[in-house]
Amino acid sequence: MRLILLALPLLSFTQALHFYFESNEKRCFLEELPSDTIVEGHYKALLWKEDESAWKIDEQLGIHVNVEEVTTGHVVVNTRGPSDGRFTFTSHEPGDHNICIHSNMTGGWLSNEHIKLYLDINVGSARHDIDSDLSHVTTLASKLRELNNKVADIQREQRYMREVEAQFRDASELTNARAVKWSLLQLAVLIAAGVWQMRYLKVYFEDKKLR
Repeated sequence: MRLILLALPLLSFTQALHFYFESNEKRCFLEELPSDTIVEGHYKALLWKEDESAWKIDEQLGIHVNVEEVTTGHVVVNTRGPSDGRFTFTSHEPGDHNICIHSNMTGGWLSNEHIKLYLDINVGSARHDIDSDLSHVTTLASKLRELNNKVADIQREQRYMREVEAQFRDASELTNARAVKWSLLQLAVLIAAGVWQMRYLKVYFEDKKLR
């Protein structure tokens, strides 16, 4: 007997999905995936014990997991594990992936076992592209070198501006000092000329009186 369940795309499970099936049944899920996407699954199967009226772990119970690309028919996963196990695969082509689970217990209708299975499927991010990462690092390094060169240019320009400013300040101070000296010299000449004129006029008027 084969029972197929159509499931919505699973982005991530915060709680485990659980369902019931018989030991001769196969449960299948359709998972739509992009290419190069990592998928991790964790399952835990319990067997119904009539004598205990409870779900128990049975060491003899095994779970078979089969994952197949619907469009190409390529089998991505075909593994058998214990009642509590994991499986991981990476999608090669975009599209629907058929995830089928069944037990290792087979028999007629009278010997069917009741199974309760917890399933947690995590669809991860796309697989890392190493070439893309290297290209990104190279581009980042190139931009960093350009930024360092621009900073160095700005620093050189700042040093040049400081040197020009220092030269201009020195020239201004020298000009101011010369202007002060020239002003003092002019003042001394004016004072000397005034003194000489006063003495000359004094002598002139004294000479006029004597006459």
